Amino acid sequence: MNIPQELLYQQYVRRELETYRAPYDPEAEFYSYVRQGNTEKVKELCHESFQEKKGLGVLSDSPLQNLKYHFTITAAMLARYCIEGGMEVTEAYDLSDYYIHKADLMKSKKEISALHPQMCLDYTTRMEKLHRNHACSRPVAQCLEYIYDHLHNRITVPTLAAHAGISPGYLSHLFAKEMGISVSSYIQNKKIETAQNMLCHSDYAISVISTTLAFPSQSYFTSVFREKTGKTPMQYRAEHFRTSGIE
Repeated sequence: MNIPQELLYQQYVRRELETYRAPYDPEAEFYSYVRQGNTEKVKELCHESFQEKKGLGVLSDSPLQNLKYHFTITAAMLARYCIEGGMEVTEAYDLSDYYIHKADLMKSKKEISALHPQMCLDYTTRMEKLHRNHACSRPVAQCLEYIYDHLHNRITVPTLAAHAGISPGYLSHLFAKEMGISVSSYIQNKKIETAQNMLCHSDYAISVISTTLAFPSQSYFTSVFREKTGKTPMQYRAEHFRTSGIE
């Protein structure tokens, strides 16, 4: 079956995020505050007990298990929004895995509810520090967002420059100055980070991951992956593959 790259990538992202049934606008606002590193607003919005939160769908007949499932979804959403805000993919998902594992070991809804604001503020303070240390111009910020949303495509400097409304030459100079890395190297790093996560958390074949992330061939993907990680995709999956979430 030949599934278009964009559809496959979006399907992967949906699998990461699952489905959130609480009212959309307030939730989107909350996650935006986390992404912005706005600790004051996040503290304010975390006053409501997680177990008393309105709008949570029923994903399990067990109240404890149901809350664990929603905690897992929240962790995935936090990771997604923070990655969009500039957090490294591996850091975002490692943090998500850490809190999901902690919640999985808990025996009461009260414990999970207490862990929820801790997790949210952990992500928020990290984003606050990130923004403080890596403030970037609007054109570069626009390019970072575009790159994340189009990892399933071949991304070029002219495409990014047109998106940001500046010349390719100026974008290359500005990006390297602010990010400390060339545009092409940054894109390649993000594709490999995403590939690492897909190898860990999905059962997609290596050839499918290569195609999904718009590498010209599987052999080139393997070569770049080995250069960046010191391992082949197959070796990396053998060492790191795990099912995420709660059994």
